[in-house]
Amino acid sequence: MAAKSFDMIVIGAGPGGYVAAIRGAQLGLNVAIVEREHMGGICLNWGCIPTKAMLRSSEVFHLMHRAKEFGLKADGIDYDLDAVVKRSRGVAKQLASGVGHLMKKNKITTVMGEATLPSKGKVSVKTEKGTEELESKAIVLATGARARELPGLEADGDLVWTYKHALLPPRMPKKLLVIGSGAIGIEFASFYNTLGADTTVVEVMDRILPVEDAEISAFAKKAFQKQKMKIMEKATVKKLDRAKGKVTAHIETGGKTEKHEFDTVISAVGIVGNVEGLGLEELGVKVDRTHVIVDEYCRTGVDGLYAIGDLAGAPWLAHKASHEGVMVAELIAGGHPHPVRPDSIAGCTYCHPQIASVGMTEAQAKEKGCKIKVGRFPFIGNGKAIALGEAEGMMKTVFDEKTGELLGAHMVGAEVTELIQGYVVGRQLETTEEDLMHAVFPHPTLSEMMHETVLDAYDRVIHI
Repeated sequence: MAAKSFDMIVIGAGPGGYVAAIRGAQLGLNVAIVEREHMGGICLNWGCIPTKAMLRSSEVFHLMHRAKEFGLKADGIDYDLDAVVKRSRGVAKQLASGVGHLMKKNKITTVMGEATLPSKGKVSVKTEKGTEELESKAIVLATGARARELPGLEADGDLVWTYKHALLPPRMPKKLLVIGSGAIGIEFASFYNTLGADTTVVEVMDRILPVEDAEISAFAKKAFQKQKMKIMEKATVKKLDRAKGKVTAHIETGGKTEKHEFDTVISAVGIVGNVEGLGLEELGVKVDRTHVIVDEYCRTGVDGLYAIGDLAGAPWLAHKASHEGVMVAELIAGGHPHPVRPDSIAGCTYCHPQIASVGMTEAQAKEKGCKIKVGRFPFIGNGKAIALGEAEGMMKTVFDEKTGELLGAHMVGAEVTELIQGYVVGRQLETTEEDLMHAVFPHPTLSEMMHETVLDAYDRVIHI
């Protein structure tokens, strides 16, 4: 049977792949997309979306406990973990089926199955019905990544969980150990801690949320400790002894190892790219520590072969994958897109309190030799934050003293994952401190703090 020919083939239907396919179709290309498991990929089915649905449940639960503060009465507050999970699965399912609809609407050929690249420009897909052969001069790899498993700390779904088990928990943990304090680890720690699990977070680096600005990390740590979360920094889980219904973790910190007992462990120690079984090495694709090496336009160095999203390395964020997908589709269609700048991509963590950032931290700006001006503003100085009962938080901006360029912005507190976008747009438009000072922010809003932190950098702050 002759291979079906396309202008562009995308392998993987996560937020990188399906967006690339849609943009390609919009530009008049005949597009095929191959997916082995779920439309929408990890993000929609097992990542970004269902975790936010679960975290929303825990946020509402937390607020119910604070009812008295708001002049409200709520008795016998409780939760049903199965119902919380069921809601999150429903949200994920709704969005995943939406992706399928978008493929049909844009006349994209969908092939469900496992892809390999037998030779340049060729894709072979093992489907339920047999093998389908496809060909194209432009192939986009968007196969994503999976949880990294460390030797001795492997998940078993019972005592030791990955993010997938944590999203479909067999039970509510009583005493929980979370290994890793990046976004995934902290979000699950926050969720289960809010629902009453006695939670300990172990981080190998010298502080939790190591990619964030040090001041924001320190603020978040205090907030988590106030919520009775235990935080162990510069600590390593050496091994786990598993017994019936319990795990003994050997945790090394400050040169000595202590044993701690838990009933559940969540491992969130990073991700590895899905590079196996595609035939990449035979094609001459360079892979470094499970990630495909690409240039700024996501080209692999093999003619007509691109790699986007988690597969192509950090930052491991859905919105980065989507933008790379659009860029690559435009390139394939003969356009001249701008490369995606990693330093203009915001990171958001949906724990309680939320954390969001874009651009350089204060330390990174200093390392680069920039002469900087730094502004800070606390939530306690903002009327809307106090009215919401969310007076815990802070914002911080970093400017280049000479040019007024906004180098970075960092936030911790209520709804900062929505607010950060103001600074993202500002950086995209190459805004200066003057532009931000002249912008009129509506009152009363949390966004006014974004104005105040800029004013503070230049000793003009009003409300503190």
